[in-house]
Amino acid sequence: MKSLKLPDSPSVTKPDAQGRLCAPSAERNKDAIAEVLGNVMPETGGVLEIASGTGQHIVHFAECFPNLNWLPTDMDPERLKSIQAYKDHAALPNLYDPMPLDASHPDWPVHNCDAILVVNLFHLISEDSARAILRNISNALAPHAPLIIYGPFMRAGELTSEGDEAFHHSLVKQDPSIGYKDDFDMAEWLMDVWLEPETFLDMPSNNLCIIARKS
Repeated sequence: MKSLKLPDSPSVTKPDAQGRLCAPSAERNKDAIAEVLGNVMPETGGVLEIASGTGQHIVHFAECFPNLNWLPTDMDPERLKSIQAYKDHAALPNLYDPMPLDASHPDWPVHNCDAILVVNLFHLISEDSARAILRNISNALAPHAPLIIYGPFMRAGELTSEGDEAFHHSLVKQDPSIGYKDDFDMAEWLMDVWLEPETFLDMPSNNLCIIARKS
C-alpha cells in the first residue's frame, strides 16, 4: 500500500520510547467496536485481525475478550514493530506476536479462523484489492464464522457528511483507484465469495460496521 496522507498521519509518524505508534482515532473507536464484537464473537477460538495498524485495537480487544486468541497482522514493517511493542507491554497470554501478511495475496499461512476482523482498511485500497481480500477471507474462515468490517463507507452511492466528502476526495486525489466503497457494493462482493451479509450497523462518526458470516 502506498503512503497516504490521512487525518491521523502526523500523530503516528513518531513512535514512543517503546516503539509504539498512536492513532487518536483508534482510541476513540475501540470501545464502540468492542461492544459490537461482544455480540458477534464466538466464546472461544482464534481471531485474525487484518491490517492491525498501530496495534492499539488488538491489545484492547485481547483484554476485553480473554477467552479468544488474537493474531495481529500487517504488511508495513513500522506497524509490525509498533504492534509488537504494544504486545510486549501488555503481556497478554492470548495475544500472539504480529505476523507479516499482504491480505490481497492468496497464500495465507492461517486457515479455519473462528473470526476475522478488518478495521479502517477498505477505503485505503482499490476495488480489485478489496475483492481479493474478501475472497481470501472467505477461504480462511471456518464454516459459519463471522467477519467484522469497520470503517467509513458510502450509503447507497452517497457520501453522507461533509467530513466524509472531504476525506473521500482527499483519498481519490492521492490515488484515483481508492476511496470510500459503497455499502451496496460491499454486500454484493461479500455474497460473490460465499460470505452472507448479516448486519450493517451505524457507528459513531458516521462509520459503518458490517457483519457477514461464512456460508
